[in-house]
Amino acid sequence: MTMPHTRGYLEDDAPAPPTLRLQLGALQTLCRQTFAVRLAALLVGTPFALANTGTGAPRYAALAAAVLGITASYAMLRDWHRFGPRVLAHPGLMALDLLFVATLLFAASPASPLAYATVCTPLLSGLLYGWRGTGVLTGLQLVVLVTVFRAWSHHPGAGANTALLAGFCVAAGVIGVTLRNLVFRFGAAGQALAEVNARLAVAEALAAERARLAREMHDSVAKTLHGLALTAEALAASADHADSGTLKRQAVTVAAAARRAATESRHVLTHLRTRTDTQAPADLAEELRAHAADFTARTDIPTTLDLGAHPDLPPDTVHHLLAITSEALENVRRHARAGHVRLTLATAPPDALVLRVEDDGTGLPQPVPQLADLTRSGHFGLLGMAERARSLGGDLSLTGGPLGGTVVEVRAPALPAPHKEAAHV
Repeated sequence: MTMPHTRGYLEDDAPAPPTLRLQLGALQTLCRQTFAVRLAALLVGTPFALANTGTGAPRYAALAAAVLGITASYAMLRDWHRFGPRVLAHPGLMALDLLFVATLLFAASPASPLAYATVCTPLLSGLLYGWRGTGVLTGLQLVVLVTVFRAWSHHPGAGANTALLAGFCVAAGVIGVTLRNLVFRFGAAGQALAEVNARLAVAEALAAERARLAREMHDSVAKTLHGLALTAEALAASADHADSGTLKRQAVTVAAAARRAATESRHVLTHLRTRTDTQAPADLAEELRAHAADFTARTDIPTTLDLGAHPDLPPDTVHHLLAITSEALENVRRHARAGHVRLTLATAPPDALVLRVEDDGTGLPQPVPQLADLTRSGHFGLLGMAERARSLGGDLSLTGGPLGGTVVEVRAPALPAPHKEAAHV
């Protein structure tokens, strides 16, 4: 079912939007209300019309026309969802409505209160057919009015009431077309807004995925490749004077680093293809212990653990917190020249989880650089840490420690893993 649309001298007609479901629903409601107005006008006007009509055939004719109009209006009001599409697709069916108008006017006269129920015809045609359909149907109704006026010209007030009724018909047609165009224009604007919102959502999703991929690459493959490069440089520097055992150990280290980079790359690619979060939540405390032990083994920097009680966390939360911890520890190794690291996990009221990595090294440069400055200079670690904290609904802070050094603190909601909660019930 399509809404008729005309061009040429009637280009003010608003074109129907590609998606018509909502717009047709609004038009159907307006059409139903039109028949409700006609039904009310007939019910209210019938007693007055009969009181002012002579006895005999004129009264019976007016009563018959009123009963016909009331019955037809009620049927259209109740079953417009069935009749409406047919009337919309076949404008010729409006001839039946014009026939009713002519019958009512000839039976009751233009001066009768029932005559004002005929104004609904141009209003309905405006809602359904636009300017051209309204112009044709309103013109035919005006012809009916002129014909009826000639038949009732002897009746007192027939001329004035006919002119008033003609003005109402023209105004009703204009109102109907205006409402129709407003419905379509609002529909087109709503559709355009929905398309813009959809494009923005896609753009935001792409930006978020690019940022996530950048963090994953920085926190895994990029670090491993950096270590691989350093090891390869050491191997090249010692190639001329080192013994074969040392060279062999360094070569094994290079090979292990290369394999680790390949494994991390496969993990990133697998996560890109599957993006599933159905794995069981990891134990954050155990993972932090493993991270601390590995850090101490690699750097000979003692690490103190203070791991308080905390709820079981979803996999994504554990993943982000461990990635932040790894990046903070890597910054300690590279830049802090620290002699000790303290790793703290605790809960804070009302329901926050606090993860803190504190060292006693050289501390933050003064003035403290902003994230934007670090990004422009190619240091993406702190930016990734801040983005991970925000993705958890928390925040990241960098401050100086009480004895020097740097404190990296993440504060995020301690939302438990849903299926773990169900297991405790």
